[in-house]
Amino acid sequence: METKKNRELQLERNSSLYFAIGLAAILGLIYLALEWKTFHEPPEYAQTLFSPDDITEVEPPVIKLPPPPKPKIQTPPIIEIAPDDDDIVETIIESNEPDQDTEIADVSDIEVIDDDIPDEVSFIVIEDVPVFPGCENANDKRACFQEMMQKHIRKNFRYPELAQEMGLQGRVNVVFTIQKDGSIGNVRMRGPHQLLEREAERIISKLPQMTPGKQRGTPVKVPFAIPITFRLN
Repeated sequence: METKKNRELQLERNSSLYFAIGLAAILGLIYLALEWKTFHEPPEYAQTLFSPDDITEVEPPVIKLPPPPKPKIQTPPIIEIAPDDDDIVETIIESNEPDQDTEIADVSDIEVIDDDIPDEVSFIVIEDVPVFPGCENANDKRACFQEMMQKHIRKNFRYPELAQEMGLQGRVNVVFTIQKDGSIGNVRMRGPHQLLEREAERIISKLPQMTPGKQRGTPVKVPFAIPITFRLN
């Protein structure tokens, strides 16, 4: 037996209409939710900071500028007209160039400035070296002086006995000055022992009187250095 249904009471009959009405209602609620605007009241501390009525307008200060300086009016200079000079003396410039009428001065009347000659000149650079006795006629007086010094040392050399016993030996550097009168002075020595220095001083003290060295024809002091070697056999 077949069941009979009333078509007007079936829900599937208007399902599409109900779906459309529900969809429209949902869209309306969504639009209302998006367009709904709410305003938050400001907190109490912000309301008590100031009110628009409390704001007062402050006028800017008025700055008074000083008046511009008055332009200075320069007085034109007064031009005085000086009287003309009656007598004008012309200066004649004479030539200083010598001519045939110029007198030539004598050589003896010309003053010559003396050259500054040092008081002491080294043995190496002096013009006229001191002359050792016996070197007066030598062509090279400088080489002859040194050769005669070596001969003098060998002739007067004497090894101190006490220095030999003590085994003392070495070189004594001797520096002396040939004075302006040809004598020997300012003797200085440096050696390994005082005994050797005394012997070197004794040898130098026996040097003969010499002809002094000259620089530009003027006698000068001439220092000279020579080593004396003490060597045990």
